[in-house]
Amino acid sequence: QAQLVESGGGLVQAGDSLRLSCAASGRTFSRYDMAWFRQAPGKEREFVARIRSDGNIGYADSVKGRFTISRDNAKNTVYLQMNSLKPEDTANYYCTAAAISYSDYTNYRRWDYWGQGTQVTVSS
Repeated sequence: QAQLVESGGGLVQAGDSLRLSCAASGRTFSRYDMAWFRQAPGKEREFVARIRSDGNIGYADSVKGRFTISRDNAKNTVYLQMNSLKPEDTANYYCTAAAISYSDYTNYRRWDYWGQGTQVTVSS
């Protein structure tokens, strides 16, 4: 069972950058698909980015070209580099893991383990 702890959130201005980190427990981290979702108040949790255990990457259209997901299996950590932040990026960002790859990976119900979230607030 994976335990996930996010960090790196904060309050920034539009156009700034942030890097989120997600530290995972367990010796089988490299076998998990990892992803970031976000949730704004009153809205459903939405997919941001995913990196599979084989390194395949996918992004939501809203963040493509601005956000970069990566992983360091030696450190059991996945990252989300966020550049050119916009006020609409404001949300609680969650790290998640899954032992099985699903084609509908943008559906948050497909993911098995979740962190507690880290808040990102972008002011205009």
